[in-house]
Amino acid sequence: MKLNPSPAWLTERDGFLCPSCGRRHFGGLRDCAIGENALSSLPVLLKKYGSVKPFVLCDRNTFAAAGEKAVSVLASAGIPYVLHVVERERPAPDERIVGEAVMYCPADCDAVIAVGSGVLNDTGKILAAARKIPDLVVGTAPSMDGYASGTSSMERGGLKVSLPSKCPDAVIAEPEILASAPVHMIRSGIGDMLAKYVSLAEWKIAALLVGDFYCETVADLVREALEICVEAGPAAVNGDGDAAAKVTEGLVVSGLAMNYAGISRPASGMEHYISHILDMRALAFGTPSDLHGIQCGIATLEVVRAYEKLAKIAPDREKALRHARKFDPEQWKADLREKLGPGAEAMIRGEEKEGKYDPGKHAARLEKILSGWDGILSVIAELPPSGELEAFMKRIGHPVSFAEIGVSEEDARDAFRLAPDIRDKYVLGRLLWDLGLTEEFC
Repeated sequence: MKLNPSPAWLTERDGFLCPSCGRRHFGGLRDCAIGENALSSLPVLLKKYGSVKPFVLCDRNTFAAAGEKAVSVLASAGIPYVLHVVERERPAPDERIVGEAVMYCPADCDAVIAVGSGVLNDTGKILAAARKIPDLVVGTAPSMDGYASGTSSMERGGLKVSLPSKCPDAVIAEPEILASAPVHMIRSGIGDMLAKYVSLAEWKIAALLVGDFYCETVADLVREALEICVEAGPAAVNGDGDAAAKVTEGLVVSGLAMNYAGISRPASGMEHYISHILDMRALAFGTPSDLHGIQCGIATLEVVRAYEKLAKIAPDREKALRHARKFDPEQWKADLREKLGPGAEAMIRGEEKEGKYDPGKHAARLEKILSGWDGILSVIAELPPSGELEAFMKRIGHPVSFAEIGVSEEDARDAFRLAPDIRDKYVLGRLLWDLGLTEEFC
């Protein structure tokens, strides 16, 4: 079964010439099977990719959900395989699991089959890219939008990073398996898609203010995928297999959109970076954290509220310039180290290259903000009302506050304040800093 949205694009290896931006966009996905008995396609796909001995990577939960069926299909087809089951209850996306996968994957294995969603999918992509072999992912939950992306979201040296890896050659999933995933994971996938309201708006704002590449065709593809997920969400959390499959389709399209654009802009913005800060603090200090998509969903609601507040404020040039003059780089470094531990060092090095706090660069951006304020307001107006967004989240049982997932008010404020330093990407936090409004909004 091919994906419903724009199926001609999704597995087109030569890409397509975009009518909006004039670029040729490449997705990277060769096959996608989401439907009943989809796992039965494994032997055909392996033969297509020239594989005779795949490495199957699972954890205990995903082996029970789909791994056992996957290896049974391989055994029935007479295909030898090597199975590795990660024994940790909740493996982290870090150097340890990548090293484990490398150590347990024999040299004669010529394809990776990652059975799972976030961590296992990302690990499989890294392993396959390093070995230059095909990668197939058997989805077990509609929990995140990285199934078909060409990057892996990992923790490296305490910093949350998006590592270039590879787009899987195939995404395979069965509705019954997807619908049987823990409902919290299904909500997580929907939360990850709700984040696209913010990411698409910020992508357009960044194009206006700092000249980021923007493509309306790719943005429309994400909007279509988001609409699919929102429509199917309520039924998906109630165990409907077809609805869970539709949410998964939307998540796959979102990942492909990042491949098409060549950047993560279509799928992540300020809300993702808030989630990354929470993950980094959890890694460094053991503070509470939740599934990535759940954190992104809550952060999306908070960011939309912040944009609504910003739309009611008239920019003040003198206030913004005074704020920038008072910026203390050494205090900023000390604050990062206190709040984030070892992960702060990579962020500090990043700023040394970016220089976003340079007074001259700030002054130039500020003039663009002031002259383009009407355009910024028009983009903000495209966001859904926060009240409607909150009502939908409550309808599907998605948490609507950080307190609900155990994150303190202080940690939430810190995450909001520090999020813009994660990447060299213009997001709400940078706009607020440029306007001298950071502390007010925190």
